[in-house]
Amino acid sequence: MNDALLLLRISLRNLFSSFLNVIIGLIILAGTLFFVVGGSLIKSMDTAMSKSIIGSVAGHAQIYAASSKDAPAMFDNWQQPDLDAIPDFAAVKAPLLKHPNIQDVIPMGVNTAIVAYGNTVDQVLEKLRAAYSSKPRAPREKIESLKSHLRQIIKVIQSDFSKLSLVAAKGAVDESQVRDVAKASSAAFWASFDADPLGHLEFLENRIASLVPDSDQIFLSYVGTDLDAFAKSFDRMEVVDGTPVPRGQRGMLLSKYQYEEQFKLKIAHRLDKIYEAVVVQGSSIAKDPDLKDLVKQNKSQTREIILQLDPLSTAKAVAVLQKALNSKEKELSKLLPLFLDTDDANFRERYKIFYADFAPLLELYRLKPGGVLTIKAYTKSGFLQAVNLKIYGTFQFKGMEKSGMAGALSLMDLMSFRDLYGYVTPEKVAETRAMQKSAGAKFVSRDKAEDALFGGGVESVVSSSKQAVINDKAQLGDSRQALKSQNLFGRVYSKDEIEKGVAIEAALILKDPAKLKQTLKDVQAISDKEKLGLKVVDWQKAAGNIGQFVLVAKLILFFATAIIFVVALVIINNAVVMATLQRVREIGTLRAIGAQKGFVLGMVLTETVMLGLVFGTLGVILGSGAIAWLNHAGIPAKNEFLYFFFSGPRLYPGLSLGSVVGAFFVVLVVTCASALYPAIMATRVSPIQAMANED
Repeated sequence: MNDALLLLRISLRNLFSSFLNVIIGLIILAGTLFFVVGGSLIKSMDTAMSKSIIGSVAGHAQIYAASSKDAPAMFDNWQQPDLDAIPDFAAVKAPLLKHPNIQDVIPMGVNTAIVAYGNTVDQVLEKLRAAYSSKPRAPREKIESLKSHLRQIIKVIQSDFSKLSLVAAKGAVDESQVRDVAKASSAAFWASFDADPLGHLEFLENRIASLVPDSDQIFLSYVGTDLDAFAKSFDRMEVVDGTPVPRGQRGMLLSKYQYEEQFKLKIAHRLDKIYEAVVVQGSSIAKDPDLKDLVKQNKSQTREIILQLDPLSTAKAVAVLQKALNSKEKELSKLLPLFLDTDDANFRERYKIFYADFAPLLELYRLKPGGVLTIKAYTKSGFLQAVNLKIYGTFQFKGMEKSGMAGALSLMDLMSFRDLYGYVTPEKVAETRAMQKSAGAKFVSRDKAEDALFGGGVESVVSSSKQAVINDKAQLGDSRQALKSQNLFGRVYSKDEIEKGVAIEAALILKDPAKLKQTLKDVQAISDKEKLGLKVVDWQKAAGNIGQFVLVAKLILFFATAIIFVVALVIINNAVVMATLQRVREIGTLRAIGAQKGFVLGMVLTETVMLGLVFGTLGVILGSGAIAWLNHAGIPAKNEFLYFFFSGPRLYPGLSLGSVVGAFFVVLVVTCASALYPAIMATRVSPIQAMANED
């Protein structure tokens, strides 16, 4: 005990006795500070990202068919994993819910849809056709307004052709298209319109609409699920526009993020991006090349607005822009580029004018809640399937409104998902049987098909044809209604109908997330025992490549820390060797008065460890202070990627106890390892050598 106290007193006395000790201490302090801050940030980001992934779509874990080639990758929308279907979700859900830590099992399936949009002419023609076809016919004022809009669009097309003919090579302009546009713009064409509206509309659809190249094809990723169960289990989900899909019905909720990106007027969306950067984040248009590019696009791509406005709206728009620009210019095509030529000085004012006075004249969104979309998607077997779905509204996850990753997937009812993915629903089975019965068709097994068709039993499957007039009324009777496309929008499906069918994967929602690892083992055991044919992965693996980000960040942190402390090990070792050589006389004197080798060894080690503990503690204190400050101020998410990993606009990191303990452990290991060789060297100093080196 006396020796220990003596060694402690010597180490404290020599703590700041040399400049080398201060250098060693600062290296230890910097390494400890980096370890504490870095470890706490990674831990906080891991926690935040887990909230983003678990709370958005993945749940705490995902189950899928064990026969699948790949594992789920909920956020890897650019490459869909090859997953086999779970044939009967209800048969899987029941045994899993018996586990005491499983709160719910949500059926899911991820796919990508293709949504094709007609151009501006198509949309106006559709409205005009509906106006003529409605019973009673739409008011004359509405029809004339739509016709005026079409005439203005044709005038723009004619102007474009005139400009093109001036700069294009001879023969580059299709003369037949020029003649079609001239016909559509003539007074005679519109004077005879009401006499044959359908014929005139057909001409415009076939010959004019294709001349406006502003149609879009949108790729929309979605997850098919039990929408009611999803809303209950993922409590961060909130409906923004419209209403939730009614319980048990078919329908879709678009991601608010995708709705803004894909369905909003492009100029308005670009203005929103500039507003976010300039007003919210404090960026500068003059200094940011991306913002300059957005302004340039707005100035040059005004056609989408010009084509959308009818003559009355155009006059109002011109008045708004003349007032805003203090100009007497009457051409909308000249005023718009001037108005959209924004800079840091005028952006806020013009953004306000656009939404307050100009936007009411426009349709900012090509689709509104309550509209119907034709969703096309490739089935599992590779052919294209389509369904018409009512879009009830948009949704987002609270705290992740601006995250492209959290907003990557829209929500679709499970029955429609099964249709698009190519799995037979009870409705299609019933429809097939009705058609089979009506046609008198017979099914023949594959192994007997050749004999049935070409053998002796031909008469059983082949009938002779007879020439006759088809009387559909007599032949079909009341069954004609059954052969029409069934209106499924209002049908309510029971819970059993939704769950007794295929699912591609399913999310597990746990009561106690801290027991995740054990629960995963239990789920796999249940699957093996009940022969469910399942595999289970945690949220991190289910997220795909994105889920591995924190693991990569941890590896980078540990690698950087290792490099720092390896360098520190070498520097500290050399410094302690130099300090030991400077103390040869002192060590020799101690040996001469009776100090043993063990005492000298302990002295050098104790001094170095004490140096590490003191400066390591200072590093921990400074690191804790830095984390406390960051926890108060927050780290802003500068882009959508960080928005997802921070689970919101800012990350508020907390001090990680593991980082503090780890920092002290690493400091002790490094200081002991670096001091070991100099300590052993010190024990080899003899009193005679020390006396001889007095000078």
